[in-house]
Order: sequence, then C-alpha cells, then structure tokens
Amino acid sequence: MRIVIPGGTGQIGRILDRALTAEGHEVLVLTRRPRADRELYWDGRTLGRWAEALDGADAVVNLAGRSVNCRYTDANQRAMLHSRVDSARVVGEAVAAAKRPPRVWLQMSTATIYAHHFGAPHDEASGVLGGGEPDVPRYWDFSVDIAKAWERAQELSPTPQTRKVALRCAMVMSPDRGGAFDMMLRLARCGLGGPIGGGSQYMSWIHDRDLVRAVRFLLDREELSGPVNLASPHPVAQRAFMQAIRRAWGIPVGLPATRWMAELGAFALRSDTELLLKSRAVVPGRLQEAGFGFEHPQWPAAAADLAWRRRRRQA
Repeated sequence: MRIVIPGGTGQIGRILDRALTAEGHEVLVLTRRPRADRELYWDGRTLGRWAEALDGADAVVNLAGRSVNCRYTDANQRAMLHSRVDSARVVGEAVAAAKRPPRVWLQMSTATIYAHHFGAPHDEASGVLGGGEPDVPRYWDFSVDIAKAWERAQELSPTPQTRKVALRCAMVMSPDRGGAFDMMLRLARCGLGGPIGGGSQYMSWIHDRDLVRAVRFLLDREELSGPVNLASPHPVAQRAFMQAIRRAWGIPVGLPATRWMAELGAFALRSDTELLLKSRAVVPGRLQEAGFGFEHPQWPAAAADLAWRRRRRQA
C-alpha cells in the first residue's frame, strides 16, 4: 500500500512510519521540515505539490496538529485549534481534487472529546461529549471545542469516494522519549509517582503496538467509518496507573500531590494539569464489536513491557 501521513514526524507518526515501512508499505510523510527522501514539504494550510502524493495513494492518515503537551496559553490554544482544523480541511481539499482519491482517510482526533466524569466509560454509541461540566476549569471546554471542530472539518469535506474515520485516540504509551509514558516515568523517578488530586480520575491509554494494529485493522475494514475510539478496553484510575509504572521500573514510593502541587509540576514540565486531572474513561466499543483483539489490554502488563523496552534502548 502507498500511505501518506501528514504530520508524520511526531511521536505517533514515527511509530506508524516505522511499523508500516517495516511491513513493506510505501510511506510518504508530509512535514514543515522535510529531511529525508520520503518526506514532502507542506505548510498544513494550503494546497501545494504535496497534494499530488494523495492522487493514487491507498490511504491518508492525518496526524497533523500542534502538540497538547504544552502550557495552555491563549496563543498555544489558538495554535492547537488552527493546526488541527486547517490541516484536516486542506487534506479534504486534496482528497476531493484527486483523480484517484485514497480509498480511506484516517483522521486523528482525541478521547478528550468526551466529558470529564467518574461514571460508566464512554464508548462511541453512548459516550457523552464534553463541555460545560461542573467543577472543572472552564478552559477545559476549549479542548473539547477543538476536538469537535477537528472532527467537523473532516466530516464536512466532500469526499464521496473516500471512507472517513475519526480516530478518538487515548494517550499513546510507547518507550520513546518525549511521549506520555516518558513524562510519567520521569515524574515517578523524581518521587512524584503517587496519586494526583486524589487519584480517582480515570486514565485512558493504548499501547503503541496495539495502536499500530488498530490502524492496520481500520485501513482494511470497509464497514467502519465515523468516530472510532482507540483505547485499551480497561481504563485505570490515576493512582493505579502510576503504581503500575513504579512497579515496572522498581520505584518503591510515589508521593501524592494536591492540585496546586500538580500545577507546579506541570509548569516545570511546560505541560498542563488537564492531561493528569481530567477523568477520561474511554473504551473501544466499535473496534471490539468488529472483532479487534488487543495484545496489551491490561495496564500493569503493558507498563512492564514498556519499561523493559525502554531499558533495552538505554543499554
């Protein structure tokens, strides 16, 4: 297959590029800073010569968007919104203009689109979209608004010959530096791997190898379109999530942190507490109904695998 990955130089893009290339697929990456033969320049906003790569391609997997691992300043929130909506819109324009459009367009979205709560987990059929929940910072609504606008940009693109899937992706856990597992492992190694803000908030996650397998699955399953949750079937309370990381790395103690302590830690890491305090219990209803099986469904075993792979890379 020929697969085009806009925004393919980020963490998830590197994971998919490595795996799909190793399987023999032809992978082309669209990026603002091309450095390799398989990388093409685009600005994420306007049509250009890059659009020719989509003509005759089998699939496009759009991952473009400014990282959410940042301080949620007004400027960064605007960048997160525009980078996502603009890239989805222009990918849709390129697909619509292609003489031989890709048969499938996988568009990254986020599990953050669901409401913050501590009740039954969200699947695609019965999940409650977020916005306006009581007792949460109002700026969290903006993350939900971004997610809704992101999906709407794909949904409104006129691409009748191309199946469209919105990937409502949970935190991707991989041994790579700079990702979510790396950030949480650093917290644990600094002694801060205990419950944060009480620790009852749910963490939804997906192992990197299950992410790759789910993308392959969705590329081939013609009956699946629209929103699909990419998440392990077993979300975990934050206190148990961090406990599993500590055990996997051999860290005996993790100090608890209040909300204001979490704010200080997030500021030091140039990140935001929403990533740690929002309760996201998301399950992969449509994937499992379609017959997808997870290799790493349980977090303790997944954390042990990630820690082992991380140590091997350091050796």
